[in-house]
Parts: sequence; structure tokens; C-alpha cells
Amino acid sequence: MARRFPYQREMDMEHDLVIVGGGLAGGLIALAFAALRPEVRLLLVEAGERPGGNHIWSFFDGDVAREHRWLVDPLVAHRWPQGHEVRFPGHGRRLDTPYNSVTSVHFAVALERALGDRLLTQAPVSGVTSRAVTLADGRAIGAKAVIDARGAGDLSALRCGWQKFVGHALRCEAPHGIDRPVIMDATVEQIDGYRFVYLLPWDERTLFVEDTYYSDTPDLDVAAIDARIAAYAAGQGWRHEVVHREEGVLPVVHGGDFDRYWPKDDPVARAGVRAGLFQPMTGYSLPDAVRFAMWVVDQPLNDLPRATRAYAKAHWRRGGYYRMLGRMLFGAALPDRRWRIFERFYRLDPALIQRFYAGRSTLTDRLRILCGKPPVPIRSAMRTLLNPPA
Repeated sequence: MARRFPYQREMDMEHDLVIVGGGLAGGLIALAFAALRPEVRLLLVEAGERPGGNHIWSFFDGDVAREHRWLVDPLVAHRWPQGHEVRFPGHGRRLDTPYNSVTSVHFAVALERALGDRLLTQAPVSGVTSRAVTLADGRAIGAKAVIDARGAGDLSALRCGWQKFVGHALRCEAPHGIDRPVIMDATVEQIDGYRFVYLLPWDERTLFVEDTYYSDTPDLDVAAIDARIAAYAAGQGWRHEVVHREEGVLPVVHGGDFDRYWPKDDPVARAGVRAGLFQPMTGYSLPDAVRFAMWVVDQPLNDLPRATRAYAKAHWRRGGYYRMLGRMLFGAALPDRRWRIFERFYRLDPALIQRFYAGRSTLTDRLRILCGKPPVPIRSAMRTLLNPPA
């Protein structure tokens, strides 16, 4: 069971490592340490009632190295070995790459089992240093090392577009007829940038439907998107009830200053989105979260602030190509034509597509994505690339 300490005012606990934030990044680090370095006195601190929040994280088989799958496979709630598909106006495609989804419920259960009383929930944090964590109620937790994994840092230091979404899990009266994930159904009306619907068939009558937008603003009109999801379901003939809801806004980073986002004089180690560890073009974070957890578990605790910042800065440098693509998407493509970029992309080689999502595009991949008939006007693209954001 997770600790809540409802009455204890002072906490005279000394830990080797305190991880602040029980989301994907912080939770995976805790699971890696629990399995590989059980001698480390670990505490995972989460503000909510349970770790993981209210999320679904998905990944393709090739996103996670085989030697790292042991960390994430127990968290998988749904797996589709038959692959997935995409839909665009005039073009549809099925791809064989298997697909997997982790739910926050499975994630929370795994953390609670693995950590026991090393998980502290309902504990919002008011202050973090390299050696201590202060809770909102004034309690203090000492540590030899602290990792801050509380989500995004100062996004004003970055230039962002946004991937935003609302998702409903539908329980249908009859089989819905979807036999594999639909990663993008872009045959829908284009609203607020590039819009597509994402479908995950959990069983023959339960289907997760997410309405997603690549938008210039982070504003999320939940009521309007709820209505669009209902209209989409009605158009498919699905009579249903909604049994689960979630929503989110992810940064799609196409510029900015890493040294402002994570200043050199900040002495606290970071992980996850707070460290900038995600695929810049998609906001997709699970592959990087797994890689980072497996890396950080081997690092000396007394060097985590320096080591994690160096790791994150190297990741930022490697992400330059994806940020360039983001500039083209948000700066050169008209919002209602952005779907053409993705439609063209999904005509490319499946292995290239897989490496792209994993953030592992080769030089040949990068050239192939850019060559051929451009999906955005050449003049707009050149103006965007020659006048990059700060």
C-alpha cells in the first residue's frame, strides 16, 4: 500500500533517492530501481491519489529495445499483434507493426505492487532541492539525490505547437467492427489545425475514441470535442455509453532555448517532459522514458544533476531535425492542409515510419522524408526554415 501519512507532521526519513512525480517518467525510473538496484532506499512522491494520473500511453513494438521490454511489458493492458492502420482522404493503409497500450490503472497497480510503502501519494510538493523535498503541508524529506519528474517545465523558453486531444471509451450495444488500432483517421472534417480520430478496440464492444488536433494554440474546448466524438460514433452506427474519459495537451516543440528551459545553475536532476525528453515532432514520450529509466539506473546518485542535464542536452541536439519538421508543419502549412504532410508520410517505407516514431531516424530516412513532391508550398517552407524561431 502507498503511504499517505495523514497525521504525521514531521518526517525524519532519509532516502538515497526521491523521485518527485509518479507519471510515466518517474514511475518507470522507480520500477527500474526497484528491480535492478533494490538496495537503494527509494521514495516515489505523487501529488494525486494514485500514480499515473488518467492516461493511455501507446507504443509500437520497435519503439522499445528488446532488452528493455521487461520493464514495460507488465504494464501493457492491450496488445494488437496484427498491426494497425491509417486513413486519409483517398488513401488508407494497413501496417504490420504490432501496437501496445499502457493504461494508468495498470501502471498504478504495477507501481503499488513493486514499491509498497516506498510510494507516497496525496503528497503535493512545494519545494525541491538537490537533497530535499518539501511537501505542501510543510513536511520535509531528506535525500542523497532527487529527480524532478513533475511534467513540463517553463514552456515559455520553447516555441511550441500543440497536440491536444479528448478521448472517450465507448461501450457499444453491438460489436463495433474495428479489428485493429486506427492510428489516424484523417477523413474527418479538418478543424483547428490537423485533426484526426484515433481508435483503439479494447474488445469487440469496447472502443477508445480520441479526437486529436495539431493546433497553434493549447486551448481545449472539451464540450465541443465531446460533441464531435458523439457525432463520429453516430456516423459509424455505434450505439453506446461512455465509460471513461480523458484529455491532454502535449507540446510539439519546433524551437526555443534549452539553456533557458533547463538553466545551467539549476542543481536538481530532471526526467521526462521536465527534462525535454520526448520526440519533438509528436510529443511522444514513452520510448524516451524507457531509455532514460534504463540509463539512469546505472548512474552514480551523487552525479545525477550533471549527468541528467548532459543527457537531456544531447537529446535536444539530436532533436534538431524533428524541430525543423515541426517548423514546417506549423509555419509553412495552412492549418486545414496539414493533413497532407501526414498522408504523404504514411506512403513511405514502414521501417522508416517506425524509426521516426521512436526518434531514431537515419540520415537516409531524413533525406527520404524531405525529398519528392513537397506537401507544403516551397516558398512558405523556405521562409520558415530561413527565419527559424528563437
